[in-house]
Amino acid sequence: MPEIKEITSGLRFPEGPIAMPDGSVILVEIAAGRLTRVLPDGTKQTVAEPGGGPNGAAIGPDGKCYICNNGGFSWIEEDGLLRTGGTAADYKTGRIERIDLDTGKVETLYTECNGHALRGPNDIVFDGNGGMWFTDLGKRRARDMDMGGIYYARADGSMIVEAAYPAVTPNGIGLSPDDGKLYAAETETSRLWEWDIIGEGKLSKEPWPSVNGGRCLAGVEGYQRFDSLALDSAGNICVATLVNGGITVISPDGKDIEHIAMPDKMCTNICFGGPDLRTAYMTLSTTGKLVSMEWPRPGLPLHYLNK
Repeated sequence: MPEIKEITSGLRFPEGPIAMPDGSVILVEIAAGRLTRVLPDGTKQTVAEPGGGPNGAAIGPDGKCYICNNGGFSWIEEDGLLRTGGTAADYKTGRIERIDLDTGKVETLYTECNGHALRGPNDIVFDGNGGMWFTDLGKRRARDMDMGGIYYARADGSMIVEAAYPAVTPNGIGLSPDDGKLYAAETETSRLWEWDIIGEGKLSKEPWPSVNGGRCLAGVEGYQRFDSLALDSAGNICVATLVNGGITVISPDGKDIEHIAMPDKMCTNICFGGPDLRTAYMTLSTTGKLVSMEWPRPGLPLHYLNK
């Protein structure tokens, strides 16, 4: 296996990495409420401090960074490791935010859909039409938790729709190479779901017994938890995996599953960058590190970033 290289450490629960064309990586530090740029030499620069719980991140059609803000977690820190607890004491709502990378200005685009508050937006991906698909994982409290959903919204703040509901802790989200399929990974079920996209914010729905119209593409055995994801150029879905820390690589037909181990039980996200998109960047969240390794296949180019 190629060497895993540490780029930087000391991050406060990193997530949402974006490998920028200039060689830097923009990511969120959820526990710090911060958007950070990591330079190739490991130097960290604060881009913005939206507060709450910035989680997923993606570059939009205007070159700005769009953030899924979950509203904040409580935190548990022991034995030098940081992990999420429940909902932050000062939690108000989840939201979708837009951040100007040059000025750090933060704008809130969405806090609700059809009168229902966004609870804990988590991961985000843009399509070729300038719209964003995102997951809302929901929030967990001492004795209960929300059902989550999958949403579509325009980048200009003019439209948001609920595309699939309910889902059990939907987390990572991605698009097939032709933008024809949507994938979403559920954390607590460790299932990967897929839908055919039939229009702006519209998904083809399977009949009952599918609870949300999706097709269950794959799952994994034992106690594992799925987090965020990215696709490679062959259409494989690369899902960051918790507990069994690493990246679970699932073929487009769901039949082949491979696991690439990482040195952290909470490997939370992956993105691709570097020459020919052959470098994978992973966030190792309990240890607060950003690492990289050469990947067997190029990553899938993303709209408005490298496509």
